[in-house]
Amino acid sequence: MKPSLYFRPTNLQEALTALSANSWSVLAGGTDFYPARLGKPLEENVLDVSAIDGQEKISFNDGRWRLSLQATWSDLIADNRLPARFDGLKRAAREVGGVQIQNRATICGNLCNASPAADGIPNLLALDAQVELMSLQGRRTLPIADFVKGNRRTFRREDELVTALLVPDSGRPARSVFLKLGARKYLVISIVMVGAVLELAEDSRIVSARIAVGACSPVAQRLPLLEEGLIGRRLETALADMVHERHLAPLAPIDDVRGTADYRRDAVITLLQRSLTELAR
Repeated sequence: MKPSLYFRPTNLQEALTALSANSWSVLAGGTDFYPARLGKPLEENVLDVSAIDGQEKISFNDGRWRLSLQATWSDLIADNRLPARFDGLKRAAREVGGVQIQNRATICGNLCNASPAADGIPNLLALDAQVELMSLQGRRTLPIADFVKGNRRTFRREDELVTALLVPDSGRPARSVFLKLGARKYLVISIVMVGAVLELAEDSRIVSARIAVGACSPVAQRLPLLEEGLIGRRLETALADMVHERHLAPLAPIDDVRGTADYRRDAVITLLQRSLTELAR
């Protein structure tokens, strides 16, 4: 068996050069990487990006927030500069394992792991985030919805590294929420989850609505019919009454050990209603 390689670059150029020359499995926080390989021999080359320096973890410039490849869930939770549109993602961050996991796990790494039940992805969709990818050939960006293509699969090329997530900020007042259903309160894989961001005019009318559901499809999905129906409405508890089964058309829930497809559909309706009620308070 050919011995595997391990490389821990200290700058981005070294990492991109390595990716251009060989095939690597990228390691960031390692909180998904190691459990997936428990009890198995390591037969792949490992590119450990945890030592790459020179990037501010969370920054704001030209109307958008940048969450770098080094930013952990704990970094996100602790950053008091982030506006209310990030409240839902912060709540999701607190659901990603325990505090030890949150201290190590990176937001970009969670996205690249591309689990259908990844807690961070619905709110990243609701934030209209984009993925920044870099290679020696240059830089490109993709919307989150175009980056994740299925369970553990993304559109990252082998010579590319995800270097950041980019979140636009219109400057308008916004509210956001994250709700999750699991088999128990803490340290549990989601059965259903909802992430939502509403942007508001000065008179509290909704000018933009982005709502996404996770764990009910191979990839998390936005609900465009529900979003369209919310535009122009005022914030009020009656918003919850708008939720209808037709809004779930993009979803494809399955039966598994955590719940049946029918149970998931019923649970989505309930979580959507609770989300809109909470956002209207």
